Amino acid sequence: MQKVKSTRIESIDILRGLVMVIMALDHVRDYFHYGSFFTDPTNLETTTPLLFFTRFITHYCAPVFIFLAGTSAFLYGSKKTKPELFKFLFTRGLWLVLLEIVLNNLLWWFDLSYSFIGLQVIWAIGLSMMFLSVLIYFPKKVILIIGLILVAGHNLLDGIIMEGTSFQSIIWYILHQSNFIPISSTRMIAFAYPILPWIGLMALGYCLGSLYTKDFNEKIRRNLLLKIGSVAIILFFVIRGLNVYGDLVPWTAQDTTTKTVLSFFNVTKYPPSLCYILITIGPSLLFLLFIEKIKNKLTDFLLVFGRVPLFYYFLHILVIHIAAIIGLIIIGDDWSKMIFDNATWTTGTLATGYGYSLLIVYIVWIGVIAILYFPSKKYMIYKANNKDKWWLSYL
Repeated sequence: MQKVKSTRIESIDILRGLVMVIMALDHVRDYFHYGSFFTDPTNLETTTPLLFFTRFITHYCAPVFIFLAGTSAFLYGSKKTKPELFKFLFTRGLWLVLLEIVLNNLLWWFDLSYSFIGLQVIWAIGLSMMFLSVLIYFPKKVILIIGLILVAGHNLLDGIIMEGTSFQSIIWYILHQSNFIPISSTRMIAFAYPILPWIGLMALGYCLGSLYTKDFNEKIRRNLLLKIGSVAIILFFVIRGLNVYGDLVPWTAQDTTTKTVLSFFNVTKYPPSLCYILITIGPSLLFLLFIEKIKNKLTDFLLVFGRVPLFYYFLHILVIHIAAIIGLIIIGDDWSKMIFDNATWTTGTLATGYGYSLLIVYIVWIGVIAILYFPSKKYMIYKANNKDKWWLSYL
């Protein structure tokens, strides 16, 4: 890989790059697997262990991405004043919300009428970043406590269920209850990523950033990563095993041991439960510890994606969606099936008669990553060589 001068923390970018690569697997599955748009790969009645794993491994993407967004915010702010960091976080968060609504929905659905608006992970990152812009004025210990309360305590709110389209209901959908609501007879909006726990997770990621300052002792950092990561994993098994708190859906004994294990690991993402966050962030912290001293071709490969995450995110959705259209054309099917509007969701156009095996999904995933590597690398080099261009920090 062409050498690029950078002061960025490589282990953080490698972890981010890894989850970005894994994320593409989930989205290829969305567009290519049998019934993926209308069936749940974690439904124990219909899934298989491989399909479940294919979905479960991609659970790491959103929490790690949002967690590390907080870490990057801290490192960026270490060279700025608090007002400068506030301005950057608030305006970039607002920019991400706009990109979610205008660009991301267009790339996901190819629906020029915007009859279906999905508020997904970019929306959650943007709003969480705007909240973080205010939290940075508190002492780090207070930010840590707020983050822990939101992550560990938000499941206490699971019993609050709102309905309808009142102002209070919409605010609750934004904060904690995933829901779909009509905004007219032909338009719908999906609050897919309730942000309350995501705000807490980004706040915790911000606190993690203090471990990566130049004057922080490396041995202490590595020891903390080991302890926090291990404790998070242990807490997952304890809390999930007790089965009284920590996830919206308790696990249950099934008719086979395999299904029981799948039920145990079938944690809730929308919104992310305490158990979900523990089993994703815990191993991720151990990975940060493990990868810190490793430098090879694989880490160089992952660095490329980890240093241009927003560019990669939008590009990978575009490439996958176009590839799905090409697939339909090749098999002689109607390519317009890949234009998703509100009618598509309400009538179930793709519910039957479309999709490929998991083997094809994995093959397409590898091909997508191979295609995306080169433009991502070129953009990474461009960003590294043009640090004087302020607008690049928003892309």
